[in-house]
Amino acid sequence: MPFRNSVSLSRRDIVKIAQRFNAGLRKDGKRVPEGRHKSEIKTQFSVVPPGLWGAPNTRPSVETLGYCRMSLRDRLQPEVSKSIRAEKLRAHPYQTDGSFIVDTLKLDWTDATRDRVVPVKIYFPKSAEGPLPVIIFSHGLGGSRDGYGYLGRRWASHGYVAVHLQHAGSDADVWEGQPIAERVKLLKQAAFVPKNTTDRPKDVSFAIDELTKLNGKQSPLRHRLNLGQIGVAGHSFGAFTALATAGQVLITPLRQEISFLDPRVKAVVAMSASVPENKEKWDKAFGLIKVPCLHMTGTLDDSPIGEMNPADRRVPFDRIKAPHQFLVTFAGGDHFIFSGRWRGQTGGRHDKTFQDYILSSSTAFWDAFLKEDRAALKWLNENFTSELGDKGVFERK
Repeated sequence: MPFRNSVSLSRRDIVKIAQRFNAGLRKDGKRVPEGRHKSEIKTQFSVVPPGLWGAPNTRPSVETLGYCRMSLRDRLQPEVSKSIRAEKLRAHPYQTDGSFIVDTLKLDWTDATRDRVVPVKIYFPKSAEGPLPVIIFSHGLGGSRDGYGYLGRRWASHGYVAVHLQHAGSDADVWEGQPIAERVKLLKQAAFVPKNTTDRPKDVSFAIDELTKLNGKQSPLRHRLNLGQIGVAGHSFGAFTALATAGQVLITPLRQEISFLDPRVKAVVAMSASVPENKEKWDKAFGLIKVPCLHMTGTLDDSPIGEMNPADRRVPFDRIKAPHQFLVTFAGGDHFIFSGRWRGQTGGRHDKTFQDYILSSSTAFWDAFLKEDRAALKWLNENFTSELGDKGVFERK
């Protein structure tokens, strides 16, 4: 049976390939030496990338599964596959992967001024010449640079360099290897350490400094970064991180007002943003944000570790006075539609659908404000509402 939308592989072709795979034969018909069967066969027939697991997420992302399904066809019929992807991209520019093959790079950067290591995982288009806009992503509490891979890969396939940070003190190291009964308690403790809050936006600014260096030295990204067009995205604790770099003021229990504004940040995607407990501080907290923002939440988006009214997730959208503010509220969406779920956690029946909307809306948003693409802004303003249908509400101002 041919692959869907392809033309030349017969049932016999596929059966022969499967038989050769199972028998441990190389492409030339010779048997792979003992001990090399798995690696050598895998490189010839089916490259299955590591699962894009997002701590505490233990479920492979929708994008990962799609990538695995495509890999065999891509290897056997690369030109046909490339043509199919191009056709889909023209018909649905934001609902599908872009035209670029994605590669990744892991680095550990050290901020000597803070004696702090900032691990990063960078998703980038392998063949795009650039200069390419940059998106920095900040994970939620207990996450890591390996999480939210479905976002990094989709954005990179559309011509972005997506830099996923890992924030020491509020990352997966807090809970990994600990008794299950203790994990929530440890995460709560990490959330209320003031240094963990202030270090996060500083990590973003430090990462921009490191990217500036990386752009000028020998690396796969040399002279390929457009550092005049930088966006920051984040989920939960990461949404605070993103908004803080755009001008959200941190108001401490001692009534100190701290700004982490980095003028190099041009746009923000904030998923499940939190708000100060004191409602009188909301205008002060969000009033200085001037950049375009895409806010996302769900009608069931409470907090996994504390009290949070899902309706309050929309407060940044309501209180920011700057133009080009957008809000997606997913009907029935909870806190984990963005990150994935714990092993054995209930719910998630509609996560794939929600993630499709997260990908399409965010990609169009980045195109509109980091690539200054008027067609993308038009699609976001005029088409996304109908695409979303009864799965949510899209607002803009």
